Amino acid sequence: MHAIRLHTFGPADHLTYEEVPDPAPAPGQVRIAVTAAGVHLLDTAIREGIKGPLPALPELPTIPGREVSGTVDAVGEGVDASRLGKRVVAHIGFAPGGYAERVVTEASRLHEIPDGLDDAQAVALIGTGRTAMGILGFVDLTPASVAVVPAAAGGIGTLLVQYAKHAGATVIGLAGGPEKAALVAANGADLAVDYRSETNPDWPDEVRAYLSKLDVTTTGTGTGGVPGATVVFDGVGGDVGRAAVDLLAPGGTHLVFGWSGKGPHDGEPLEFTEDQLAARGITQTNVLGPAMMRRAGGEDPLRTLELAALTEAAKGHFTPAVQRYPLARAAAAHADLENRRTTGKVVLIP
Repeated sequence: MHAIRLHTFGPADHLTYEEVPDPAPAPGQVRIAVTAAGVHLLDTAIREGIKGPLPALPELPTIPGREVSGTVDAVGEGVDASRLGKRVVAHIGFAPGGYAERVVTEASRLHEIPDGLDDAQAVALIGTGRTAMGILGFVDLTPASVAVVPAAAGGIGTLLVQYAKHAGATVIGLAGGPEKAALVAANGADLAVDYRSETNPDWPDEVRAYLSKLDVTTTGTGTGGVPGATVVFDGVGGDVGRAAVDLLAPGGTHLVFGWSGKGPHDGEPLEFTEDQLAARGITQTNVLGPAMMRRAGGEDPLRTLELAALTEAAKGHFTPAVQRYPLARAAAAHADLENRRTTGKVVLIP
């Protein structure tokens, strides 16, 4: 089979397209003939030699990738043979191996793909979708909500916009550049704004002007009739995140799930003291890690969130945006993702 391998940590061009032996499923495992493999921003950090939330970096050489969909083409001892031929999607956990034509994983990780959902969309839901569902567990969106979504053209941002609109909320989507803003508008945002300082330096004023026209008696925004957002879904941090927080009305909520923003303070999480939050009349919650797992509940919180994301898609509440690359062009996919040239979920197609 063909796979993408990494022999030394470093830039995107260290990813090479090679021929390697087919893997064989061990007891309790299945082998998936991969039709789509997800690319995550964390994959780019691991490629550079940054382990991030992982317990350790993988041994080299390695085949990156942790999110796959496809068809079960072999089963290991103890796995029901009825699994053969099933269209499935799986997050294979800390063990890499997804950027390949075939991958093995535990049968317990599989989800059957709902009818009407293509394999690339399913991959977007199994990782990005489960994160979006985890974030949404921290807020009760209603027609009285006004949500600000930075990076609204990205994989998570696209799903947050769709879910918030389905709940009846007013949605303000922020994206890097007029082309991405146009995609956010097409995705249903009530206001789509280019927040790149070089093309639209006054974007916060544009949003404030929009907020000032909302009927706060209907939207419920603010305290004492003060217009503003009720929630900011912040995965960018830095200067953009700070400007977005300044759009919150008293009583608003700042939900933090990353700090990937580009700018003078790129990659900086926003931290406020209790006194600062009290003075603004807002709350801040970092939703990642144990907090998200506790909120999701169940014996396997991650699997609970995966199933929830697939269920929302089956109901039509989620339609993941996907940008496809051939498997052989994984290096280009990494480079484009790192340089903000992608929209939605980046997926490799063998």
